[in-house]
Amino acid sequence: MSAAGPGPLAAFLGVWFGMSAAMMLPSAAPAISLFALVRGDRERSATIPTAVFVAGYLLAWTAVGLSAYVAARALGSASPLDAMWGRRLEAGAFAAAGLYELTPLKSACLRHCRSPLGFLVRRRRTTALRLGVEHGTACIGCCVGLMLVLVALGAMNLVWMALVAGLIVLQKVLPYGDRVSVPLGIAFLVVAVGLLA
Repeated sequence: MSAAGPGPLAAFLGVWFGMSAAMMLPSAAPAISLFALVRGDRERSATIPTAVFVAGYLLAWTAVGLSAYVAARALGSASPLDAMWGRRLEAGAFAAAGLYELTPLKSACLRHCRSPLGFLVRRRRTTALRLGVEHGTACIGCCVGLMLVLVALGAMNLVWMALVAGLIVLQKVLPYGDRVSVPLGIAFLVVAVGLLA
């Protein structure tokens, strides 16, 4: 994205889709494997439902990308922000992300992402596309605070992308990752205060 805005929609969505796939699919791998197991995708010809599930998952993230594009266009068309307002926006992003990490909604979405088996078994008669979109939506609810921080740090910076992707995998996949939300939320709030100091 340039200072003038996010550029053409197709280019933006191409980058967003690639970023979403690279950052989110590693943490979604357990749910994708469980989906294939629940649906019985043992034969090569039966892998189509799993591919449709993944497509639904990425479709949910693409919808977030469209929202980000609209917001970026609005910010790009506004008058240039001075450094003070830029820091306030960054502080606001960290504060919002920090507070969100402490909410019951974050906890509920994280529980879903860490243990999707019950969801997949209960909804096994639902279409693969819809299940993918629903799981993607829960994943968005789990990761929205971290993505907000990524935008504040520079959404296209590969180092920050890798760091945020690592935090996402830590929270969603690794043992005791669900215990990271509270310290992470507090750390984000401290950064927000530091940016305003």
